[in-house]
Amino acid sequence: MAYRVLGRAGPPQPRRARKLLFAFTLSLSCTYLCYSFLCCCDDLGRSRLLGAPRCLRGPSAGGQKLLQKSRPCDPPGPPPSATAAAAAVPASRLSGANHSGSPRLGTKRLPQALIVGVKKGGTRAVLEFIRVHPDVRALGTEPHFFDRNYGRGLDWYRSLMPRTLESQITLEKTPSYFVTQEAPRRIFNMSRDTKLIVVVRNPVTRAISDYTQTLSKKPDIPTFEGLSFRNRSLGLVDVSWNAIRIGMYALHLESWLQYFPLAQIHFVSGERLITDPAGEMGRVQDFLGIKRFITDKHFYFNKTKGFPCLKKTQSSLLPRCLGKSKGRTHVQIDPEVIDQLREFYRPYNIKFYETVGQDFRWE
Repeated sequence: MAYRVLGRAGPPQPRRARKLLFAFTLSLSCTYLCYSFLCCCDDLGRSRLLGAPRCLRGPSAGGQKLLQKSRPCDPPGPPPSATAAAAAVPASRLSGANHSGSPRLGTKRLPQALIVGVKKGGTRAVLEFIRVHPDVRALGTEPHFFDRNYGRGLDWYRSLMPRTLESQITLEKTPSYFVTQEAPRRIFNMSRDTKLIVVVRNPVTRAISDYTQTLSKKPDIPTFEGLSFRNRSLGLVDVSWNAIRIGMYALHLESWLQYFPLAQIHFVSGERLITDPAGEMGRVQDFLGIKRFITDKHFYFNKTKGFPCLKKTQSSLLPRCLGKSKGRTHVQIDPEVIDQLREFYRPYNIKFYETVGQDFRWE
């Protein structure tokens, strides 16, 4: 009898172990299915209540660590071509490479405002200062679209632009536009509502600065006096030299006024930009129709360079000053040459003052 009792009690041991093993396996399977339901994009994950997939993608997705050892699941649905097309939108939001953009990252748009001139007037300073404003996104390089690259088309031009939100302004700077005969018409054809910024400076000082920059790159060029005059003794200025021609502002402005009203063009004083950067930038912000965010608190005067720089901000550990090529010492020019050039520019300056309604006091 003892044997039979033991014999009856013995066999349940393996059955009980098998039941425990089965229960454990079932538990693991359920756990795996739960994680699969949460982490894979299938039809069950497309909740009608939520109106969006429950698939967790990207490095920040919850459960990423749990899936590191598992092979990602592919959602059932349309053919691969249709799937790729449908996936293009969310993927582009992560990469920022799509043309149309997304509400979070913005869209690449043609610029609503342009800094069109003038060379060596202070355009780089205006660009760097206005980029501090949260409502402005500006291209850092000069695309030269409306003078050198117009044949590439507007789609190419748009592709260069930074992404902007609906509330932001897209802006670019190319100073040579102001003296390019075709630029006003081309910009007008892009948008007749484009706002134009022109940074002007005493044309004599501007010419000397232009020459100084060229001399640093080409030390063998003729003297400033030699390039400025066809016949100095007769006072005949060589207007074919670009450094001289750029400063004839009234002449170039005529081309722009054929397409744009004066109210759509804002003139920045290069001199006041140095002595009162906050004031000049305040007027630029007013012209662009944005709040006066850039104020005195953003600037400090750099005595070494001789012009204002941006103070350190929360996003920058160091103050932002223009590069080494800005603020270089000008070459010394014979005072008589400077006087002759002042006389040459006087009628152009007076006409310019009268046209724009501002006296820049260059005489």
